Amino acid sequence: QVQLVESGGGLVQAGGSLRLSCAASGLTFKFYAMGWFRQPPGKEREFVAAISSRNTTYADAVKARFTINRDNAKNTVSLQMNSLKPEDTAVYFCAADSPGWPLTRVATDYDYWGQGTQVTVSS
Repeated sequence: QVQLVESGGGLVQAGGSLRLSCAASGLTFKFYAMGWFRQPPGKEREFVAAISSRNTTYADAVKARFTINRDNAKNTVSLQMNSLKPEDTAVYFCAADSPGWPLTRVATDYDYWGQGTQVTVSS
């Protein structure tokens, strides 16, 4: 079965950096668009970034600070987060969207999800 396992979360001071990684198994990774979402405390899940074989897209709140990349040889997708702010505090989730669809920012379009990793940014 498909498994997505996130890692790399933790506690960091404002202005610092973290790199999240998501390891995928049970799917032909190179054909799947991959996304990162986050859920701040007490709020709805929100889009962060996504990557297909050709394109990337970012939420306005993270553009120029976060970078999404994928390594199809290792079946991993990463999220490099720089200049972190307290409002970036959230549980971060990795998600996979089945082949054949345009790159999307909509959480309900994604078919598989990881368990999430906590990112806490202190002020």
